[in-house]
Amino acid sequence: MHPPTTDKRPMIRLEGLSKVFYTDELETHAVADVHLEIPRGEYVCIAGPSGSGKTTLLSLIGLLDTPSAGTYRLDGATASGLSAAARARMRSEQIGFVFQSFNLIGDLTVAENVELPLTYRAMPAAERRRRVAAALEEVGMAHRGRHLPSQLSGGQQQRVAVARAVAGEPPILLADEPTGNLDSKNGDAVMELLRQRHRAGATIVIVTHNPEYARQAERTIHLFDGRVVEEDAHASAR
Repeated sequence: MHPPTTDKRPMIRLEGLSKVFYTDELETHAVADVHLEIPRGEYVCIAGPSGSGKTTLLSLIGLLDTPSAGTYRLDGATASGLSAAARARMRSEQIGFVFQSFNLIGDLTVAENVELPLTYRAMPAAERRRRVAAALEEVGMAHRGRHLPSQLSGGQQQRVAVARAVAGEPPILLADEPTGNLDSKNGDAVMELLRQRHRAGATIVIVTHNPEYARQAERTIHLFDGRVVEEDAHASAR
């Protein structure tokens, strides 16, 4: 876990970031000239209508995709223009993901799913096991370590996905509609897990259509047609 910090230097800094997709001679500007700073330890929501570029922007921040133009600096280091291998290395050390569709591997056990991202880091097996156990304990799934994803409910699978995201103790957590496939009770539980990580010092960026969940963030970034059109601060979020 990362203790809360008063360091407000930008953890994430985007300068003129754009992403253009080309299909059949058609240009789609999914993200257009975004300028954005997210200080270390902030909890930010990205909101906007369907097709506004939310998931594309999150993919760029998470180094899952590369921008067509602009500059991205992650914790002071240039993240745009890196090779695929360099992006993967930076991503494994800095970023944890929680997706709407869980993205668990069906033929791996719960514990193996949580451990998988750690195998890409130079980490002893004993340390990997310790982190897996701690992460599953944190999300209340320690008793399910030997089960397969198909033996779990949707809420349980998303808890495992959160454990996988936090096991590497990344300073940044990105969540793309993490409650979209859950009922309200399980959705609330997953959001509370993210708030716990925020209180422990993590930088959180979440995409959600749920206004109640958006208000739990300290700031909401509104996108429309790939551009930032408005920002709201939520003074009472903490």
